[in-house]
Amino acid sequence: MPMKPAFATITGMLLMGCTAMPTTPPPHEPAPPPPAADRQEDTCGAQRVQAHVGEKYSEALGEALEQTSGAQALRVMRPGYAYTLEYRAERLNVRLDEDGVITAIGCG
Repeated sequence: MPMKPAFATITGMLLMGCTAMPTTPPPHEPAPPPPAADRQEDTCGAQRVQAHVGEKYSEALGEALEQTSGAQALRVMRPGYAYTLEYRAERLNVRLDEDGVITAIGCG
């Protein structure tokens, strides 16, 4: 009979050792906020060619957009095509709809 109280005490002590001790998480610095559209620099010159939104895209217009904007590269984005998510601030992105009309012009 004396074994039962000792067994209960040892079991209780073992179970107490298995419980997690509450800890305070280490302090950390918050992540920087993502760049907002209004804070991004217009590195590709997209603001200079916004008047062309709504026009039908052509290769000649694409060359003019690239030259007028001063962008280092031009990417025409058509619906249904896959594009890299790599952001390049100096690249001018020209988004088209199904009819080839420019819907948006921006950097990236």
